[in-house]
Amino acid sequence: MNKTSPEQVTTGVSRTKINIEDPLAAVKFGWDLAGRLHKNGFAAHCPKILLCIGTDRSTGDCLGPLVGSKLSALGQDFFHVYGTLEHPVHASNLKQKLEEIYRTYENPLIIAVDACLGSLENVGCVNIGDGSLQPGAGVNKNLPPVGQIHITGTVNVGGFMEYLVLQNTRLNLVMRMADLIVEGLMNAIGYCTQEEASQEVAVT
Repeated sequence: MNKTSPEQVTTGVSRTKINIEDPLAAVKFGWDLAGRLHKNGFAAHCPKILLCIGTDRSTGDCLGPLVGSKLSALGQDFFHVYGTLEHPVHASNLKQKLEEIYRTYENPLIIAVDACLGSLENVGCVNIGDGSLQPGAGVNKNLPPVGQIHITGTVNVGGFMEYLVLQNTRLNLVMRMADLIVEGLMNAIGYCTQEEASQEVAVT
């Protein structure tokens, strides 16, 4: 969990903010992420890791594991998913999971997914950006930066008694944000797959 605003815990300058109330939210998410995948050297053979950070022990911090579980249940094989409700990736095992990823895959492209707290006007917004997340930055945890692309969801207001705020975050909001992210990820898969097919046809 990034317990401060996304601007304080990410590196990289290009970021898109999408509100869950936007009827085209999942479409915009899919196009944006597909574009970032290509910009970051996406290729069909490149292992794409979705690293979903968080824990099911806190309502506000379960966004990442919810996304991981929901996407895993769809049976897609585009992303390799790390971090689910059953097997969460959090502060205690993040370094171990990163080491496992780099042992298992050659030059993986990692997309980090995490919840964050921010300003009131950003609550309910999903942010997609280039560059890494710094998990735990808001609570002085010494964790490594994660990802070439990051996805964060602002689940509640930050700045005061963060742990209590997380425990009192509405599950309905977190579920809706997880649904948006998963639908957007599936859209991105579709866009990338279509483009790959088009390129293959053009070559032949």
